Amino acid sequence: MGCRIMIRLNSDTIISEEKLTFKFSRSSGPGGQNVNKVNSRVTLFFDIAGSNELGETQKRRILKRLGRRVDKNGILRVVSQKYRTQTANRKETVKRLEELLENALKKKTIRKKTTVPEKEKLKRRQEKKSRSALKQQRAKLDFSDDSRF
Repeated sequence: MGCRIMIRLNSDTIISEEKLTFKFSRSSGPGGQNVNKVNSRVTLFFDIAGSNELGETQKRRILKRLGRRVDKNGILRVVSQKYRTQTANRKETVKRLEELLENALKKKTIRKKTTVPEKEKLKRRQEKKSRSALKQQRAKLDFSDDSRF
């Protein structure tokens, strides 16, 4: 674990390795006979509620959007057992934590209700009329009624 882990959410929000807690256990994933001996599964815990790096609005937004992943104490849990090595799984959990936090903190754009332009409405009506006229031309004429002559 030579490199230090730093998660940068934006220019003024950086989460350091000291704020992350890692727990290692045996993985059910790939590893062959080694899977029964090595603790390659990594569970990362991040205390959102107790974090000094995040502001109150950021905490609320994260807790709201990641509600299923966060326990009642405000601790976010990320698990990885995808790889055979503990180091690779550790990097994967940090990467996933970073993605989760970035997505949770993104501001959702509000859809503005718009109306259909009058020109488009007119164009649609014209297309309907021309289609109707085409179908009228194809209709069979009924000559059995001779009352017209």
